Amino acid sequence: MASLVYTPVHDLPQIREHLRASFRRGKTDSVAYRKEQLLQLAYLFQDNIPRFQEALLADLRRPKIETNLFDLSIIINECMYAYKNIESWTKPEKVPFSIDWFAFSPKVYKEPKGTVLIITPFNFPLYCLAPLTGAIAAGCAAVVKPSELTPVTSALLTELFPKYLDNDLYRIVNGAVEETTKLLELQWDHILYTGGGRVGRLIAKAAATHLTPVTLELGGKSPAVVDANADFDMAAKRILWAKMINAGQVCVAPDYVLVPRHVQSKLVDAFKKHWFAFYGPDPHTSDSFSRICSESHWDRISGMLKNTQGNVILGGEMSKEDKYISPTVVTHVSFTDSLMKEQAQNPLEIFGPVLPIVSVPDIDSALEYINSHDHPLALYAFSNDANVCDYVRKRTLSGAFVANDLLFQGIVSAAPFGGVGGSGYGVHKGKFSFDTFTHQRPVLRSPKWIDLLMSIRYPPYTDKNLKKANQAAMPKIPYPRPGEGDSVNWMRWSVAVFTVLLVVANRTRVLDAIRA
Repeated sequence: MASLVYTPVHDLPQIREHLRASFRRGKTDSVAYRKEQLLQLAYLFQDNIPRFQEALLADLRRPKIETNLFDLSIIINECMYAYKNIESWTKPEKVPFSIDWFAFSPKVYKEPKGTVLIITPFNFPLYCLAPLTGAIAAGCAAVVKPSELTPVTSALLTELFPKYLDNDLYRIVNGAVEETTKLLELQWDHILYTGGGRVGRLIAKAAATHLTPVTLELGGKSPAVVDANADFDMAAKRILWAKMINAGQVCVAPDYVLVPRHVQSKLVDAFKKHWFAFYGPDPHTSDSFSRICSESHWDRISGMLKNTQGNVILGGEMSKEDKYISPTVVTHVSFTDSLMKEQAQNPLEIFGPVLPIVSVPDIDSALEYINSHDHPLALYAFSNDANVCDYVRKRTLSGAFVANDLLFQGIVSAAPFGGVGGSGYGVHKGKFSFDTFTHQRPVLRSPKWIDLLMSIRYPPYTDKNLKKANQAAMPKIPYPRPGEGDSVNWMRWSVAVFTVLLVVANRTRVLDAIRA
């Protein structure tokens, strides 16, 4: 396997300028060209499935089924979804008819923003290329900066990109802090970043220097709320699965569980059952469990686990040499525990295979805690009562909400994926990715004869023209003032009924006259 070579820092401005010049030549104006590049991107992954499986096995010891389900299948589907829908997405839209403006034939044209930067994370390096499909469909040129923490996968992408995609418009740039810092000094027409909040703030600050629009997908502590009326066996099975995929390194994984105190033991028993069914007596030897991406991340997660005051009921084994932390479940965790550690008054995401269970008096207590911190990227609720799930949804705010399951909100191509508040802003997936990289440009075409109707806009301004302007342009509010609605509405209804009765009476007299 090829080693990862960082892009020389002094080359980065030239790469950006080359892509910008290629974009300005209008090559991406053609929808047929964009479809060709989308198809090429899809084949890049389909032709190299075994190589990507081996690369992610080397980087994360990722099971092949997880690579197929959560990276390869999703990015290929995103390419195909954009390929099938690009004609309708790019078609100019007429604005709703208005008697005031129809003469201008107003339309909204979908135009590419320009040359964009996409910075992807280590945990799902192929899935997080999904926004690139939107950039291609929108007609943008793009630089992709993959993570240096998955060097084998990033090296493979670097090798394959110029073989499949137009190197004049789509490039991979590799590096770490120095290279990323240089990239952020350059002006881009949009930046999309997936990763942690600390770096997200730095990116937003750098982008603000150039007034560059930014999409941030930042993760956060996504809770799973389990109601006393839940199916505990199903909830435990699904939560454990979602938490331990990719060794917990999933931005929408359930970070912690909130459950009413009097039913906690039922949920714990179900976790024990499925833990052994998933991983056997020794998860270290399991082929169904990944590893932590780096020693620094291992140090952070293991430090949180070592300092917990809760009870480790499942797992807890660690090996720094293997970057291994076993699938771990911890009970009797308080809101002040190391696993719920706060920074700037917001809990830090664990982003690893450690699941704390926090018992609470009731669902309202759970929601009070959730609402006292940053809005999470995802929120999950488990209950046999649909009203309870709706109650949790209505009383909270999160990037996405899922009842009685987890993670699937990130797979649906037709639905937006993104955060709110501390978990980020902006969305992608499917058409939402296209919209992210598209400028909605209103276009009006004024006819010569319009001055026959709009001559009052020209000086000199006279009282006569002011009166005409008020008659023509000043809107009259057709609705009653708040508090006066009932009396005014009844008056209008009375006038309407009286008018109808007069019409009917007059018609009756006319018919009687004809018959006579």
